[in-house]
Order: sequence, then C-alpha cells, then structure tokens
Amino acid sequence: MKDAIQVRGLKKSYGSHMVLKGIGFQIGKGEIFALLGVNGAGKTTTLECIEGLRKYDSGVVTVNGKIGIQLQSSSLPAYIKPMEAVKLFAKWNRTKIDYSMLNNLGIKEIEKKQYIQLSTGQKRRLHLALALTGNPGIIFLDEPTAGLDAEGRLSLHEQIRELKSHGKTIVLASHDMAEVENLCDRIAILNNGNIVFCGTASELAGKAGRKYFIHIKTQQGDSTFETDNIEDTLISLLSGLKQKKIHVLDIKVNHGTLEQNFIEMSRREAE
Repeated sequence: MKDAIQVRGLKKSYGSHMVLKGIGFQIGKGEIFALLGVNGAGKTTTLECIEGLRKYDSGVVTVNGKIGIQLQSSSLPAYIKPMEAVKLFAKWNRTKIDYSMLNNLGIKEIEKKQYIQLSTGQKRRLHLALALTGNPGIIFLDEPTAGLDAEGRLSLHEQIRELKSHGKTIVLASHDMAEVENLCDRIAILNNGNIVFCGTASELAGKAGRKYFIHIKTQQGDSTFETDNIEDTLISLLSGLKQKKIHVLDIKVNHGTLEQNFIEMSRREAE
C-alpha cells in the first residue's frame, strides 16, 4: 500500500535562519501520525509546507490523496451561521453536504447560532466539519484541542478515532502528550530543524532508556524514582526505608510517559 505522505530532504529558511534542515519521513494510509517538538521547532512550518500553504526551499513532498485542514488558528466572519459556512465550503469543493458527518459533530445543535456566539469547543467542531467537507482522505489537525475543556477533548478524540476507523489518515500536531500517546500510531520528534526520532511511543521509551518510574508514598511525602532495573531498585528502596523505620503507605510502578520520554530525548539532543 502506498504511503499517504512522503517527505524527503525538506528544507526551509526564513532569511539566514534555517528552520528545516532536510527532514524526511513517511506517513502510512489510515495512520494517526503526530509531529512533536518544542515551541519554535518548526512543526507548523512543516505542516504548512506539506499542505501547500507555504513554499519550501528544496526537497520533495508527495501527498497521495485529497486533504482537509484544521488550522491551529482560524476564524470565520462574526455573523455567519454554521450551515452557511458549510454550504459555502461544499460549493468550493464541488461536493454534496455530508449531513451524517455534521450530525456526528453536533453541527445541527448550533446551526441557528452566529459564529460570534459559538463557544471555543463549538468553533473547533465547526472547523473540523469544514475540514472534512469534500470527504478528504488525509486530515491535518494543528493543535485541535487547544482551549477545549475535558469533555470537549474526549469528544474530539472519539471523532478522530471514528475517522481512523473509516480509513482516514490523520496528521496531528499537539502539545498535549497524553493526547498523542492515546491517539497516535507513530510519532516524529522535530528538534533543531531535524527529525531526531520517528516511531512508536514504546520505541521512544526504549530509546530514551528510562523504562520504569517508581512512585512511593510514605508518611513523609511522595517520591518518584527512575530506573531500568525495577527489581534491584525496589529492593534497595524498600530496604533503605525499612532501616530508617519509614512506613510505606503506597507503591506504584509504571512505564515512562510519552511526555517524560519526549523531555529526555529533547534534553539529549540539546546536549
């Protein structure tokens, strides 16, 4: 099966500042793929180059399919109504309106409101509906849950999974590591103009080298320890606490989160 997107040797500079230094990666069809990086790493620039919204200096970008885009920051005329916007986008795309998709996104509930009256969550749902107008096979979501409450985030996550179940390719840029870990099949980390990692969250954990986090709660407070050897570390910690006659109230052991591994990878690259 062909990749949905192929990027090879992509370079982009703003004046003397080179933002992208020849990056490359592939995104498979039907995959949820996340692009991560600290602020200023070039995530939005990369997406805009792939989307065709920004010219790049050199490299090859191949997109196999129709795309839909939900920008990080977008707006509509204050007094336009949601269905007016949908009909306008449908006309631009020369396509029929998918009322089933609109119902799933809750657009019918807000169809009589003006854009200025919509909440942040309602605007996000409308923007996603507009991105899906024309039935694109590849959907770009740049910080899709920014400004949403917990219920709004969960609702959007369900909608993203539903899109994947129908074979859509989702390209996601997000600062929410828990969101990325829960949703994405693979991730790429952009650092200083280069892709420093591309793979699954578990592969990142292996590369970061921090496999376990031990959380111990005592009467004196909570402490967290990082280790690659859970057995020896637990024995050592519990033995030390027993010698000090410190009573253990609770112990939790888990694998490093995506956020912890991302921070570790970024720290190593900075060094």
